[in-house]
Amino acid sequence: MADTSPTFPLNAPAPGEALPTPSPCSETLTLLSRRRSTLAKDMGEPGPTQEQIDALLQIAARTPDHGKLFPWRFVVFQGEARSRFSIILEKIFRLHEGHAPQERYDLERTRFTRAPLVIGVISDVTENHKVNEWEQILSAGAVCQNILIAAQAMGFGAQWLTEWYAYDRDVKDILGLKSGERIAGFIYIGTQTDAAVERPRPAPRVQYWQG
Repeated sequence: MADTSPTFPLNAPAPGEALPTPSPCSETLTLLSRRRSTLAKDMGEPGPTQEQIDALLQIAARTPDHGKLFPWRFVVFQGEARSRFSIILEKIFRLHEGHAPQERYDLERTRFTRAPLVIGVISDVTENHKVNEWEQILSAGAVCQNILIAAQAMGFGAQWLTEWYAYDRDVKDILGLKSGERIAGFIYIGTQTDAAVERPRPAPRVQYWQG
């Protein structure tokens, strides 16, 4: 049988491999200091290749995970699947909001076609476990952030969204969410078509505890 394992990233370590101690990396610090979300409406083709998608998901999974529970999973939308899911969103929205303007229905019908790739991150909490539920949920949030950073490092724009459909019961049922699962977010990824503009950012609120 042919080896179908992804070949990117090339430096992913094998289990048990000794990892080097941290060393300064100015390129990483620059990327993090200038990371900026790209609006989904400002994305276009091309999106990540399948090899790059595999790499994104590998990198996403390298997140703090107390207890090695892997308390998250992914739902990937690409190609025609984006249109099919958007049509479902429109139908569900019409059931909830039967008197909305037509342009709102048009928006729902094209939601997932705004970007070439959408990755849904599902928080999959192991209930009644010694690892606190909150820690498991935070791990899923770290997965989302890893995807944002990795996508930008690959040269793509990315945006982490929830919007109404992340909390809708019908949408959750269609995606097969079970007890203990929630949608941490949908990450839209594509080629940036318009330059992002830096937004005002307040200084971090910091307290140095002195006892």
